[in-house]
Amino acid sequence: MGQVKPIYKRVVIKLSGEALSGERGFGIDKEVLNMVSNHIIEVHNMGVEIAIVVGGGNIWRGRNSESMDRSTADYMGMLATVINALALQDALEGKGVPTRVQTAIEMRQIAEPYIRRKAVRHLEKDRIVIFACGTGNPFFSTDTTAALRAAEIDAEVILLAKNVDGVYSDDPKKNPEAKMYNHITYIEVLNKGLSVMDTTAISLCMDNNIPIMVFGLQSENNIKAVTMGDKIGTIIDGEV
Repeated sequence: MGQVKPIYKRVVIKLSGEALSGERGFGIDKEVLNMVSNHIIEVHNMGVEIAIVVGGGNIWRGRNSESMDRSTADYMGMLATVINALALQDALEGKGVPTRVQTAIEMRQIAEPYIRRKAVRHLEKDRIVIFACGTGNPFFSTDTTAALRAAEIDAEVILLAKNVDGVYSDDPKKNPEAKMYNHITYIEVLNKGLSVMDTTAISLCMDNNIPIMVFGLQSENNIKAVTMGDKIGTIIDGEV
């Protein structure tokens, strides 16, 4: 049985773009979007301050040819995250929860520019904040954005919601013998070359002692469960 109250006060939820596409694998599945927003609101209503970093892989997944410039492809991916962020904002506000989108690339007509102090103030005023456009720089993933923003706003944990239910020793879809870890350290993730997050993100979390909870998004109420301290998925931290 979980805790009576949430064990975290301020969290960063990292949503992959693919998680929003559901079974289709591309675009935004309205049923998945509705489910995700409901789960986020349930946690929000318990008094948890929530910031969200959203990916864009359901719309744009990196270079589609070797001839494309990497920086150009990364900027296209950043713009894809804005589409997901606006869709999530619309779903949350349609259910009565005030939400702000902040972008690392300025686009004043549709979102606020990212300002750390303003983001923290929104959280203190019980608003959900969605960070889009990654870090605003090519060659950095939205995983790194989640680690960076978590450090900047003093979040206690990163909740990494994925299409798999934890961190495995190998790809569980390709290797049925793959083992799921209940707990693993930052160093072990780096040494084993596990692809749960990129190495820059893991290193940033390690340097700032930010634990990462990895869990499956599709299971019922998992976002609430991890916030309440239930032992599901995989925890990544510095404890041996």
